[in-house]
Amino acid sequence: MRAHLSHLANSAYGVLDYVAQPAAMLLAAPILLHRLGVASYGVWLIASAAVGAGSIVSSGFGDAVIQRVATLRASGDVPRMRQVIANLLSINLFLSGALAILLWAVVPFVTGRVTHFDPSLRVACESSLRIGAVLMMLKSIESVFICTQRAFEQYGPAVRIAIATRLLTTLVAVALALRGHGVPALIQATAGLTALGAVVQGAAVRRHLGAGLFKPAFDRATLVELGSFGGFTWLQAVSGVVFSQADRLLLGAFLGASSVSYYAICVQMAQPIHGLTAAGLHFLFPHLALRFASGKLSALRRPVYWAMGVNTALAAVFTAVLMLFGPRLLALWLGSAFAAKAGGLLVVLSVGFGLLALNVTGHYAMLALGKVRLVTALNVAGGVAMLVAMGVLVPRHGVNGAAWARLCYGPITCLIYIPLLLSLRKVPAAAFRVRFKTAAPEGVEWPR
Repeated sequence: MRAHLSHLANSAYGVLDYVAQPAAMLLAAPILLHRLGVASYGVWLIASAAVGAGSIVSSGFGDAVIQRVATLRASGDVPRMRQVIANLLSINLFLSGALAILLWAVVPFVTGRVTHFDPSLRVACESSLRIGAVLMMLKSIESVFICTQRAFEQYGPAVRIAIATRLLTTLVAVALALRGHGVPALIQATAGLTALGAVVQGAAVRRHLGAGLFKPAFDRATLVELGSFGGFTWLQAVSGVVFSQADRLLLGAFLGASSVSYYAICVQMAQPIHGLTAAGLHFLFPHLALRFASGKLSALRRPVYWAMGVNTALAAVFTAVLMLFGPRLLALWLGSAFAAKAGGLLVVLSVGFGLLALNVTGHYAMLALGKVRLVTALNVAGGVAMLVAMGVLVPRHGVNGAAWARLCYGPITCLIYIPLLLSLRKVPAAAFRVRFKTAAPEGVEWPR
């Protein structure tokens, strides 16, 4: 019973982590827009988008530490866990540092493109993007400790600290805007509070692994081990960033900016179908990795089958709610004229993201089993198929063709269930020994 309550709490924290930041920003947007002005607010959004995309890419190895630390928990090898975390810190600092240098180098070009309509914003834009380069590195450090806590199935402390940091950042941004400060001051405050959040997250990990976790390390064997798994999760992160923007660019090239507006707003409304499902079931990843490493094969099937049922129910409910009430929400939010043009588009996109949400359990389960290459291949294949379908359908059917193209993404990723179900039916004992190259934990026998 206690274990079920712990999983439920982790699920709730995952969902809360997903919705807290957008909700806070939505509430703060009217004040910031009014005090900063439309143009400066746009600069802030651009800087935030650059930092967000860079943080996703530089933290793409996070799933590797979740899988590896959760696996090492089976044997209680604390020194090895500390070594994994120290090496991941090195990887994240290297990636975020490289991206920070790249962003710093392209700042003049980006600033010129963004502020050509209002040269008075040039200095603010340059300063914001350069502070954002530092902010990316701080976020990559913070992500190491958040992933470590998730590997210990301790979502509560990590989420509470993260939400407190984000809410405080939003409040400080509003306060600075009300006092007449510009975008650079807001980004600077965000960097300072993010650094504080990273320190607190690191302190929260101490209860599991002790002090001294802020020292990067370079152990070749560990880096190769993390790279063999994390390289593919990083590729997923990069492809996710690319695919999330490429559809808009493709649509804009064929149909112009107005069509992109209809499509992008409907995508924003439909994305939570997959996002909420993934956030609510993320606890499966470390939980199943630990069970797999412990050799508890019989106990592995039941949570996977249970999660598949919950996953299907969540995806169906979220999709049905948005299909039924989404067009009405559009009318209330943006007017009946906008809803008349975008209502049908939203319905199709809801189905597309609902199909994508069905793969969540399979995605996490196969990552826990170490099958990261297959997961990555199917995700990349789904994204490529979507873009190819868009290239064919958009010229013939306009913006609706872009929505129909998204219907092929989810089913391709759901092919992950074929090898997963075959694995659950029978997993040879050698799979445990070969994968982890270690003896069974004390008191545990590998399945025969």
